[in-house]
Amino acid sequence: SWRRIVSLCAASGVACPSMSASLCYFDYYRRADLPAKLVQAQRDFFGGHTYERIDRPGTFHYIWDEAHKDIGELSSRIAGNL
Repeated sequence: SWRRIVSLCAASGVACPSMSASLCYFDYYRRADLPAKLVQAQRDFFGGHTYERIDRPGTFHYIWDEAHKDIGELSSRIAGNL
């Protein structure tokens, strides 16, 4: 199987980046809920974006540390930067 070939390549130290990436893409594509949590967290940390949760309604912003406390404050932004 496709998965077995990728795992055998990895166990043998043989690089197969295109097959491995294709298998990952296929696994993500066939899921009902795509795992984008890491990307959402990175966007929230670096740009003050908000994120949605699947366990409760609404949008959220996490205050990562004191340096990032004002990044997610929408009232401090001008209309063109929303």
